[in-house]
Amino acid sequence: MSSSPTTDLQRRCDLLRSLHTQGEPLLLPNAWDVATARAVVAAGYPVVATTSFGVAESLGYHDHEGAPSDEMFAAAARIARGVDVPVTVDAEAGYGMEPPALVAALRDVGAAGCNLEETDHAAGAPLDLDERAAWLAAVRAAATADDYGLVINARVDLFLGRYLAGAEPGSQIGLVPEAAERANTYLDAGADCVYPIALWEPDALRLFMSEVEAPVNVSRVPQLSSLEELAALGVARVSWAVFLFLEAMAHFGEQLASLRG
Repeated sequence: MSSSPTTDLQRRCDLLRSLHTQGEPLLLPNAWDVATARAVVAAGYPVVATTSFGVAESLGYHDHEGAPSDEMFAAAARIARGVDVPVTVDAEAGYGMEPPALVAALRDVGAAGCNLEETDHAAGAPLDLDERAAWLAAVRAAATADDYGLVINARVDLFLGRYLAGAEPGSQIGLVPEAAERANTYLDAGADCVYPIALWEPDALRLFMSEVEAPVNVSRVPQLSSLEELAALGVARVSWAVFLFLEAMAHFGEQLASLRG
């Protein structure tokens, strides 16, 4: 007898959570549509993660909640239906949704997990720590009340701005105490994993890892240490974020240019 949709989703949630092993990083090349998600699975990866940047751009919008949430969730649903592995959805900052509504939307699309950012995109600044923690706690409570084992990956955004601005090496370590405080607060609120996006400097990453005793996700920025070194540090998850999308589009542009002869 086949399993019910609810049982199948719970199985996917349980599998995703079980793959968060410190020192054996779960590798997540991020997809943006069904075709790229199926390519990820065909290459042997056990989980599909989406990139909100790539999904939004493929729909004709921009990242940072520039796309309507219903279109983003519809794209996530197509991806989840199109593969037989757990899918973790980049749900940005939650689209201004109340926790029960967000949890219901994620469950409806078949998401085994989600990324949730801490940035107020309208203001371009981090959200208040206590308010964000309370919101994450409400997300966890809503999932628990629905017997939904959603794997929550709470993003910590303090390093991202400096990375994008091309800050000098050595500038990240001073941000670690605040970043670790935010990470631990989100873990206390019910997150399963924390994601200090764009944290790559070895000393800063090593310090962060020493202050956060839970699965840590890092983004595969070009400057990042090797996968072997990340495993030795105890990293549990590595995401390619937007980089595969950018590389694919650059390659597409090169191919288009070559057609002119």
